[in-house]
Amino acid sequence: MDWKNEVLAKKERLIEDLSRLLSIRSVKDLSAKSEMAPMGESINDALHFMLDKAKQDGFRTKNIDGYVGYAEMGPENAEEYIAILCHLDVVPATGDWDSDPFSPELRNGKLYARGAIDDKGPTMAAYYALKIIKDNSFPLKHRVRIIFGTDEESGMSCMKRYVQTEPEALTGFAPDAEFPIIHAEKGQINALLKMQENTVPQDGEDILKSFHAGEKGNMVPDKAVAILSGKELETLKEKFIEFGKTESLETAFDLNDHSLTLTLYGKSAHGMEPHKGISAAAKMALFLLDRVRSPFLVFICECLADDHLGEKLGIAFADEVTGPLTVNPGIFRYTQKADATIALNIRCPVETPYLRTIEKLNETAQKYGFEIEEVREKKPHHVPKDGPVIKVLQHAYEEETGQEAKLLTTGGATYARFINNGVAYGAVFPGKENTAHQRNEYIEVDDLCLATAIYARAIYDLAK
Repeated sequence: MDWKNEVLAKKERLIEDLSRLLSIRSVKDLSAKSEMAPMGESINDALHFMLDKAKQDGFRTKNIDGYVGYAEMGPENAEEYIAILCHLDVVPATGDWDSDPFSPELRNGKLYARGAIDDKGPTMAAYYALKIIKDNSFPLKHRVRIIFGTDEESGMSCMKRYVQTEPEALTGFAPDAEFPIIHAEKGQINALLKMQENTVPQDGEDILKSFHAGEKGNMVPDKAVAILSGKELETLKEKFIEFGKTESLETAFDLNDHSLTLTLYGKSAHGMEPHKGISAAAKMALFLLDRVRSPFLVFICECLADDHLGEKLGIAFADEVTGPLTVNPGIFRYTQKADATIALNIRCPVETPYLRTIEKLNETAQKYGFEIEEVREKKPHHVPKDGPVIKVLQHAYEEETGQEAKLLTTGGATYARFINNGVAYGAVFPGKENTAHQRNEYIEVDDLCLATAIYARAIYDLAK
C-alpha cells in the first residue's frame, strides 16, 4: 500500500475538515458548562463535530457524558483494541497574532490557528489515517478507537472518566508531541502557593495595589499588569519605559491622579520548556523590586526569576532517563490586603523523589511567608525501549520517512500515560519548530500529510 498517495488523494478534504475544527474556539469555559458539556459549550461543539463526522463516515461512536468520546472500527467481537488518544481542547490564544487564531489561515504552506499542532492537526491526521484504512476495507485483528478528550490542557479529567468506564487498551499512542517516538514522560507537581501580605507602607513610598500575570499553569506568562499608587508615579513611569527598552520588551502604561498601571509583555511558551519563553511576571517583579517593598515580589525575584531548574527553590533534580526537573511559575495573583497566590507547574524526571521535593518546596516557601495551599501530582510514564509497540511504530516511521526512529523523552504530559505501554508519537518532526502554546501556532501542510501516512501504516500494523 502506498500510504502517501492515499493521503494525497484526500489532502484537500483533510485540510478543509481540519480548518472547520480549528474554527471552533474550544477553550475550557466552566462558566458555560452543563451536565452534558462539562468543559463548556465550545469544547462540546468540537466533540460533537468529530463524533458527528465519524458517524457519517461509518464509524461506531460513543459520547461518554460529554467528557470524552470515541470513534471505533474493526471487528466488533474483537476482545482487544488499539487506542489513538487525541484531545480537542486548546489553551487560550494569548499574545498578538498575525491573524485571527480561530479563523484558520494558510500562508506559505503553513496552516495557522490555535490548536493547529496541539492537538487538532494531529487529531485530524490520525482520524484520516483511520478513514483510509476503513475505506480500503482492510481486515483487522483488533478494534481501533480514536479517542477525543476534552480536558487535556487543564487536568485530564476526561481521560480519568474514560478509564473509569471503559476497558484498558491493548496498546496505542498519543499524536500529541514529537516524532519519532517519546517513550518516557516526566511527571508533574502542580503547587499553589499562598500568602497573606501584611506589609505596612511607609510615607512617601510607592505601594503595590495589585499584580496579575498568567492564565494557565502550563504556559509561560506573556503579559503582566501591576497597579501602583504613590507620589512619584511620573518618574516610575519613565523608568518603566526605559526598562522595557533595555530588555527589548513591549510596555504600556496608564497614569492618572491616583494610580499608575504598568503592563509588560514577554513571550509565551509551553510550561514544559519555560526556558523558551520570557516570563512577563518575572521581568515585572525584577523591575519593581527596588522600588516597592513587597515580600511577594522578593519571593519571585529570589526564588523564581531566571531559574527554570528549581535550584533557588531547593528542588533541583535530574536523572539519566528524562533529564532535569523544570519549574514554570504560570499564574500570579496579588491584591493589597488580600491573599496572594502563585501557581507552579513543576515537571519531574522519572526518578524524582516526590515527597521530598514537596517538602523542600514548602520549606523554601515558608521562609518567604508562603504556604502550599494545594498540590496535585502526576506520576511519570515510562515504556521500555524494547517494547513491542515501539518496534511497530519505529518501523512505520522509518518506512515512511527513510529516517532513523530514535527514542525521545519529554517534559510534556500526554494521554499516553493512561495506557500501560502507550507512547507519544508525533506530530512535530525532528528539527521543526514546535509552536504549541505560542502565538501564531501552525502546522505545515506537508508535515500534516506525512504524519497521516505514518499513522495509517502504524495503525494498520498494530491492528492486524
